[in-house]
Amino acid sequence: MKNVTVKKSSSGLGLFAGETFKKGDLVIEYTGEKITEEEANRRGGKYLFELNDNWTIDGKGRENKARYLNHSCRPNCYPELDEKEEHIFIFAKRNIKVGEELTYDYGKMYFDDLIGKDGCGCEKCSEKRK
Repeated sequence: MKNVTVKKSSSGLGLFAGETFKKGDLVIEYTGEKITEEEANRRGGKYLFELNDNWTIDGKGRENKARYLNHSCRPNCYPELDEKEEHIFIFAKRNIKVGEELTYDYGKMYFDDLIGKDGCGCEKCSEKRK
């Protein structure tokens, strides 16, 4: 795994680059318990990452450092499923410098349901509130 660090960010805790990443580099895998969609709906929570219509990763465990990647409307990373839809990998969307917070777009449904009209803590949303 690449060098990443969890520390305080504008959104609470965040994940930060401990080394440079080039566009396309694997940054981290989103890990956790693989559960059914039904179980995910029963549990709820903000660390659920859908693999497909049947399976979800519950990434709530602290050993899953990828759970600390925050949402951004202008992210520097993106998630991608493997071919078997069993693993979620986070890749660099562009070159990333040491010390930069690692972010990805959580998607419209998450944004609408959990972040809301006030927007997130990213630079783009913060500028809108000024």
